Amino acid sequence: MVMAQSLFLTLKQTHPSCRIDVLAPDWSFSLLARMPEVSNKITMPVKHGEFGLLARWRLGRLLRAQRYDQAIILPNSWKSALAPFFAGIKIRTGYIGESRWGLLNDARKLDKTLLSMTVQRFVALGLPQTSPKPPAYPIPALLVGTPQQHAVSQKFDVDRTTKILALCPGAEFGTAKRWPIDHYADIALQKLTQGWQVWLFGSEKDQAIAAQINLACNNRCTDFSGRTNLAEAVDLMSLAHTVISNDSGLMHVAAALDKNLIALFGSSDPNFTPPLNSKAKILHLNLTCSPCFQRECPLYPPAHEAHAICLAGIKPEEVIELIE
Repeated sequence: MVMAQSLFLTLKQTHPSCRIDVLAPDWSFSLLARMPEVSNKITMPVKHGEFGLLARWRLGRLLRAQRYDQAIILPNSWKSALAPFFAGIKIRTGYIGESRWGLLNDARKLDKTLLSMTVQRFVALGLPQTSPKPPAYPIPALLVGTPQQHAVSQKFDVDRTTKILALCPGAEFGTAKRWPIDHYADIALQKLTQGWQVWLFGSEKDQAIAAQINLACNNRCTDFSGRTNLAEAVDLMSLAHTVISNDSGLMHVAAALDKNLIALFGSSDPNFTPPLNSKAKILHLNLTCSPCFQRECPLYPPAHEAHAICLAGIKPEEVIELIE
């Protein structure tokens, strides 16, 4: 969703008066609310992986009343193109994907050699087929105002007088994308000793990892994992000075908040979905076995939480050097 903002910005650049409505899962609405380019948010009534033909038909009938000029369909699945088709939207743009001829009438063939990055693929769909490739892409920028920062500061009673280091140790995809817990703890201890605050971010699924990091720091960190919704996490992260993150959704959020970001890549490819901000520093060992895009390291059995050498080989000292 963060990378999709580059498409929204491109549409506003080429068609300043256009109205952009986004059909998406409810969980993403807090991100969309921080994108001034988006006019309306529409709930996707079908869960990920569900076919839900009748629900998609009903959605299409609802969308028909809005008389949209164009639908840009970012997912490549066949079913994702059904609602715009049922809505009778005049121009239905997307990559051919799962043989979507007919459902799309502005079907694009994806050349992965020209469009190597996800963000380039999104932005290209908002431009004419004849446009030069790869396209330039605007940098995502989530807008968090002073009122939101004040409200979240009051709710969680946070101290804003000293520097804040935000750690994002989770990665829902799997262990092969997680930097070792003890590495995160080493960084946290050093910065706490220097008078920084250390905040831990993540979902409920990341609470065990965050708790281990905090325990190694004698519980001196502020652990927000599982305590915030996405909107609150975004607003809290906007207060941080520096963010360290695995390749995850929160990494892209930090980049879109214009934070000093250190992004740790292991099994994934930093050339495919990098953080889209010039401030971001990427650490990646470029081993011959990576990127493997596996959830767990296929070479080394998971003896502990972060076993992959492509991540374990990135030392805390390298990260500290980038912070300083």
